[in-house]
This record gives sequence, C-alpha cells and structure tokens, in this order.
Amino acid sequence: MKKIILLAIIGLVSFQMANAQTSSSDIWKTMEKVTYKKTMDKSLGIYVDVPVFGKSVKSISGKTITIKGYIIPLEGYQDQDLFIFSRYPYNMCFFCGGAGPETVLEAETKTGEKIKYTSKEITIKGKIKLNNDNIDRLMYILEDVVVVK
Repeated sequence: MKKIILLAIIGLVSFQMANAQTSSSDIWKTMEKVTYKKTMDKSLGIYVDVPVFGKSVKSISGKTITIKGYIIPLEGYQDQDLFIFSRYPYNMCFFCGGAGPETVLEAETKTGEKIKYTSKEITIKGKIKLNNDNIDRLMYILEDVVVVK
C-alpha cells in the first residue's frame, strides 16, 4: 500500500512538473527570453530589430498554451476575432510605451469566432507561433484562440 501511495505521489509530481510551463505567468516569463539582432530590411532600406528566440521560447512553439491578459482591440470596443493580447492593461501595454514587445501577442480566434471585448483580465487558450521574419506582424502569434471560462 505504501508503494502505491509513493508511486502515485511521484506520478503526480512528475505530471505537475511537465505541465508547469503552461501556467500563465510562466508563459509570459518564458516569452521574455528573447534578444534582438539588427538586420537590414531591404524592402524598407533600414536596420530593424529581429527577435532571436532562446531555447525556452522555442520549446513552446507550436504548443497550445493558456494565458491571462487583456484585450487590446484593433477595431473599436466591440467583439473581436483578431486582436492584440497584452500581459498588462491597456494603459500599461507595449503600445502605450509602458512595456516591451515581448508582453504582447497577436490573437486570432478559431474560424472568425468573435470574443466579447472587455477591459478586464481574461484567460485565453490557443496555439502559439513564433515570428521572426515578418516585420508587419508581432513576434508572438496565438492561433485558434478561445476564451477559457
């Protein structure tokens, strides 16, 4: 009986360690692990900062993550199917000068489903994609987004 309990505890601890990366604060902290290199963009004729993703960031690429944050609307304060998702509220987000580019991601819902705009913190889930080659998009893109209740 003691062996069964011990095995159950070991299994539970192993499961929690394997899934620890999926907590929201861990995901945002992982996304901070990015550096930048200056690269000439021939189409613009200027040097731009290109993200260089560390090993821990690359480890979440293509995975489904759950993350807490705030909707930064692209089309007014209405329901959204494509929006910016920020670690911080609107008044502190990257676009207002209060945070870095690693604190925001593009969010696109499944098949154009709309998410009701709110200024309150929400939790969403989706598949994360890393972007270091299209300067017209953010470096983190979350696809097939759904709200987690």
